Amino acid sequence: MKFGRSWLPAHIFAWLYMVLLVVPLYYLLVSAFKTNDQIFGSPFSLPTSFSTANFTESFSSAHLGPAILNSMLVTALALVLTLALAIPAAFAIARAEGRLGALVERVFSLGFLIPTFAALFPTFLLAAATGLFHTRAFMVLFLPATAMPLSVVILVQFMRTIPREMEEAARMDGASTFAVLRHVYTPMCMPGIATILLLNFLTFWNEYLYSLVIIGPDPDLRTVQVALPTLKSLTGTDYGILTAGTVLTLVPVWVVYTVLQKRMQQALVSGAVKM
Repeated sequence: MKFGRSWLPAHIFAWLYMVLLVVPLYYLLVSAFKTNDQIFGSPFSLPTSFSTANFTESFSSAHLGPAILNSMLVTALALVLTLALAIPAAFAIARAEGRLGALVERVFSLGFLIPTFAALFPTFLLAAATGLFHTRAFMVLFLPATAMPLSVVILVQFMRTIPREMEEAARMDGASTFAVLRHVYTPMCMPGIATILLLNFLTFWNEYLYSLVIIGPDPDLRTVQVALPTLKSLTGTDYGILTAGTVLTLVPVWVVYTVLQKRMQQALVSGAVKM
């Protein structure tokens, strides 16, 4: 396939966008193996050695081991709870007819209008009143609440594309409402489920403000985003150690993105074959 000159600006902008993404990532990776003098003296040159000293020091200084485990625990449980709430809610809205379904969908959409910081003080009071202040359990319950608007809206759009004839055929075979949701809607909505899993994982994993306020700086309970800033110092920050710690926190994000991207592609291909 040949492209005309009209495609040239698109190619140029695509390559410029790629450069804007690759250059900061390259700078971060090479800086993780350098000292401060090397980072400021030759920021974009390759490191003279690929020693893991910066990674070891960042891992021990910030206690990243327990922090990564805490983040994994909170993120995983919050994702499971988000799916357990969002899938049935989206199923009910997608099947609803008339104005009621549209009204409920608009109510969920109102969640996009609430700024993150605006709910901080009420959330703090709620955590204190429930006795869950300085616990990971409150974050497991709180994070799905913040993710419900986006998750429900996305899943509703996917479920509305499923023909009603498939549900009617399942009903004729004696399937219950739960069986229809489990065996008809959920498998066909895997691209949407993978999408909200990826988006919510990035949000939950990178959450800092509420984790700092609710869980606190306790090394045994804090998440990785709260632990990472402890590598900074007012007297003199070792940016090689700081960037090494940042790279360590990005590894789970890269793994999850790779897995979910493959799942999304497989689901899209299988759906195209079945149609």
